[in-house]
Amino acid sequence: MTAHMHAHVPTLIARAFTTSALTFAVVGAGLVAPGVAPEAHAAAYATKALEIAASKRGAPYKYGASGPYRFDCSGLTLYSFKQAGKSLPRSAQSQYSRTRHVGSESRLRGDLVFFHRGNHVYHVGIYAGGDKIWHSPTPGSVVRLERIWSKGVWYGRVK
Repeated sequence: MTAHMHAHVPTLIARAFTTSALTFAVVGAGLVAPGVAPEAHAAAYATKALEIAASKRGAPYKYGASGPYRFDCSGLTLYSFKQAGKSLPRSAQSQYSRTRHVGSESRLRGDLVFFHRGNHVYHVGIYAGGDKIWHSPTPGSVVRLERIWSKGVWYGRVK
């Protein structure tokens, strides 16, 4: 080896070490934080479901209806998540039981918002951010964006 070639050996070793360290950091990240990917995956479904619910603005309320043109509250959430690729049970109470419950400080756009009295869930909508939900409220109304009007709400994230 010439003196000129010797000068580059430490640089090549350093580059190889850096590349290995970066590879470990990228590959190892999935092993260190396994919950990150499922959360990102759930967020993608939730965002899509939120967009679908918003696209139904103005659709009339009909008790027991789950789309595509008329909805009751849980019918709208069922339809929106189904179109996004996730299945939910039919009733608001059953949907609450199927979600991962999160506190209001952890709520994200696309989470379900459950209105309750005691332990009974009586209404559900999809959180749109800014203390608002997309929902199908009552007979005679239509799917709309509305401010959350009650402190009696729970949040659930579709798994």
